[in-house]
Amino acid sequence: MTIERALRGVVAMGASAGGVEALSRAAAGLPADLPFAVLMALHLPAQAPSVLAAIVDRRTPLRAEAAQDGMPVEPGRIYVAVPGRHLLTRDHRIVLSEGPTENGYRPALNALFRSVAVAFGPQGVGVLLSGVLDDGVLGLAAIRSRGGTTICQDPDEAIFSAMPRNALRAGVVDRIARAADIGALLANLPLTGVRTASSPLDPALESENRIAMSDRFDVDTANETFVQPAGFTCPDCNGPLQIASPDHFRCRVGHAWTAEALLGAQSREMERALSVAVRSLVERGRLARHLADKAASPAVKQRYIDVAGATDPALAVLRDRLSSALEGMPPGE
Repeated sequence: MTIERALRGVVAMGASAGGVEALSRAAAGLPADLPFAVLMALHLPAQAPSVLAAIVDRRTPLRAEAAQDGMPVEPGRIYVAVPGRHLLTRDHRIVLSEGPTENGYRPALNALFRSVAVAFGPQGVGVLLSGVLDDGVLGLAAIRSRGGTTICQDPDEAIFSAMPRNALRAGVVDRIARAADIGALLANLPLTGVRTASSPLDPALESENRIAMSDRFDVDTANETFVQPAGFTCPDCNGPLQIASPDHFRCRVGHAWTAEALLGAQSREMERALSVAVRSLVERGRLARHLADKAASPAVKQRYIDVAGATDPALAVLRDRLSSALEGMPPGE
């Protein structure tokens, strides 16, 4: 029997903050005879080693391992994303890509979910677990658009509920379940999910999937696909962002941002700017007082004292104004 005939479908499962626990619980509940392959991604620092595959393998009756490029996609196996690579699929094989980051991440959940949507249509399932912001929401929409099934963790159970709540607000979720119950839900899914046929492949979806699969510095696809300027700057490369779809942007290098993630990145930029400005003012005051102590004349001494004295109210104003501006901004991970 070929892989294509044995494989009922592919489950794309993703999480960010609080995701190790959520993914482990979900994996523990998967049945040993699961007819799906599972592609599992967690937001990971690019240079950090990951033991997620080993953690999941200890908890699940299935075989879980770190994904390798070119692996065949087989039922009853869990392929775990590795740091610095998008986890994707094409032609019933694993694709590990250095394509542009999405919402600042590689692996990114939107990239994984879109890939499964393109490759498996109604046989694709998207599962979104604990996390902040909204990576994965657009990817769930892509899976639904192709006739697949979408699931999110019960927000009341998730350690960080923002990602599942954002998916529910966007109206892209078919089923809600506790992490431990997702396996039973998958085992009882209809053969072709909740919709009966694959919808035609949207050219924009296909294009974004190609971008995710591209080489790290291949800018041709992004340049040709998205041309309407958004009026914002990419936090990754400082290039101009273009509109990919409402509240979704890409730069000419291909970095992708949702509006929510872009707002979070701008918040972090403001925090960094605040830190630099505060440090500069503190050092300016210290240096002025040092020069005042060494001044050769009363007039020069007074000038430095005045400079030092002016830094204290300026520092108070800066802290107050910028702290107020940061209130209510989306957090980072």
